[in-house]
Formats: sequence, C-alpha cells, structure tokens
Amino acid sequence: MKRTRPIVAIDGPAGAGKSTVARSLADALGFVLVDTGALYRCVALAAKQAGAAYDDGARVGQIAGALVARGAIRFAADGIWLDGRDVSADIRTPDVAMGASTVSAHPDVRAALLDMQRHAGREGGVVLEGRDIGTVVFPEAEVKFFLTAPAEVRASRRHEELVAKGDAPSYADTLADVVRRDAQDMGRAVAPLKQADDAVLVDSSSMDASAVVASMAAAVRERM
Repeated sequence: MKRTRPIVAIDGPAGAGKSTVARSLADALGFVLVDTGALYRCVALAAKQAGAAYDDGARVGQIAGALVARGAIRFAADGIWLDGRDVSADIRTPDVAMGASTVSAHPDVRAALLDMQRHAGREGGVVLEGRDIGTVVFPEAEVKFFLTAPAEVRASRRHEELVAKGDAPSYADTLADVVRRDAQDMGRAVAPLKQADDAVLVDSSSMDASAVVASMAAAVRERM
C-alpha cells in the first residue's frame, strides 16, 4: 500500500537505547510510537503472575493469545496498562526483561502479537522498535535502523540505571546478563535478532541520545 508517511523500524540488542531513541524520534517527527518490546514484557509479566514458566511455549502462547483476544494491553500517555493496571515499572525489572527474551522465542507468542503490531503500524507515521521489526514485522518499512553498541558499553549504561533505581548488581553480573540476552535473542530459531540488509547501522557508543535522534530524524526527513 502507498503510505503518505513512512514506517520507521528500529532494531537492535538490549541496552542499545532503542526505547529512549524511539520515543524521542517519534516526538521529533510527530509520529506515533509503538513499543513492541513492551508487548513481550507484558506477556512475560502475565506469565509470571499466572505461575507459568517462561520456557513453557504452549502455556505462554495461550496466555499471549488470551491477552490479545481481550485487549488486555493498552498504551497510554500515562503508561502501559495490563488488565486495567499500570505496569510501566513492573515490566522493566531484570527478571521480566529476561522473561521477555525467552517468551519472544515461542512461535505461538510471536504469532499472537504479530497482527497487533502490524495493525498498529500499517498506516505509517509510526516508529516501532524491537528485535525483528525491519526483518519480520515490517520488512517493507520505508526507513530501517539497526541501533547498537558494544556489550560493555550497553552493560555500563544498564548498570548505572539499576544503581540509580536503588538496585546494586555488580557490573560483572550486568555484563553477563547483557551477553546472555544477546545470545538468546540472536540464537533463537524464530525471528532472531539481526540487521536487515537495507537498515542503516547506528553505533551509539560515542553519541548521546540527542545526537542519535538528530541523525535518525534527518535520515527519515530525507527519505520523506
């Protein structure tokens, strides 16, 4: 279909700053932000609350399908809501983050959420971030970015965030989590994390968020 405004896909590993950049880029362009990673985090949280193991593909797939069927996940200006409760903070814990990586590998979960993501972005004028936006969800996206940084840089950023929140993991443990998450995301059989052939590679290790957003916004406007 011919879109008047493009779909902007941002993929990349955990800790690269996708969420922050995607939000700021959407604001700069006047586009809608679709936080696909939050969808998988919501599924992981729902599985945890139901007592289901993250690696139980059949059970978690049922949970994901039920969430979609009843419209349980809602994005709003004041946060992300699951069954009428604001879970913006709950889905950002390290356990749920790792759980999201695990549940996202299940074919039934991905199938349940795929249509939701495509429906949200099909008209264009949206920014979507995740692991497989430019390769699976919207391979026809007009603008694609792969945002990344070395694992050590991403772990350092994550460690600072956790310490600021009052958590006190060691840097070594945080780096181990990042490396494990990378291996899990890139090694899964279904929709593994990888750079799309036509995606622009953006290394954020030597740029702050504002510089990254400015360069991306310029690239999008150029293609519009």
